[in-house]
Amino acid sequence: MSDESRPYRTAAVIPAAGRGVRLGPGAPKALRTLNGTPMLIHAVRAMAASRAVSLVVVVAPPDGAPEVKHLLDEHALPGGTPSGSWGRTDYLVVPGGDTRQESVRLGLKALPDDIGIVLVHDAARPLVPVDTVDAVIAAVRDGAPAVVPALPLADTVKEVEPGDKDAPEPVVATPARARLRAVQTPQGFDRDTLVRAHETVVLDGDGATDCAGMVEQLGEPVVVVPGHEEAFKVTRPLDLVLAEAVLARRRANDGF
Repeated sequence: MSDESRPYRTAAVIPAAGRGVRLGPGAPKALRTLNGTPMLIHAVRAMAASRAVSLVVVVAPPDGAPEVKHLLDEHALPGGTPSGSWGRTDYLVVPGGDTRQESVRLGLKALPDDIGIVLVHDAARPLVPVDTVDAVIAAVRDGAPAVVPALPLADTVKEVEPGDKDAPEPVVATPARARLRAVQTPQGFDRDTLVRAHETVVLDGDGATDCAGMVEQLGEPVVVVPGHEEAFKVTRPLDLVLAEAVLARRRANDGF
């Protein structure tokens, strides 16, 4: 973003079209509730808490966009745009695709022309603090084409040769833990860079597994800013328990 004429308005894209099978049967993962409120609402609120985020695009299940739009409208503040608004931040809902990459691409297509910075955030990370969101945006504004929040690893990591399910797997390497980070979201991007990545790179599980990995495959630099322990991903039933505990602590500390 070296051209000073480029827009710097920021939007967040939240792909929420997945089913979340690891949480068990029932509603899609993004619609599971925390403290009585769907995780998706918590995730949108986390993005809207940043003064820099002017638009949130929620990518809904292909057949669930009206339901998701109704859900967001129920929690919106009055007086917004026709698409809906929470104070400073507008939102809109678009139908997603069969894969995460397709859903993010559809979210990108829905962005207005004056958006220059794009965040991609997991609906399953409902509790990311606003300071983390702001740090990602600031790093993109400072010139990084791609930024990820991440934490150092607490556990030693082993690289293994994958085998049959439940069978012992031989260790082939022990990476240096000091060089490893556990990546979170929101990931932040220069819009043109992210669009180019989605036009040329495919998420395949063997190379790029997230948007930042796609940018890496373009040969563009990706930088890391500090993540936060409360930005964990809610994937298993135990994660729901932990998320409820975080919310309870926030209510006790600051009335969240």
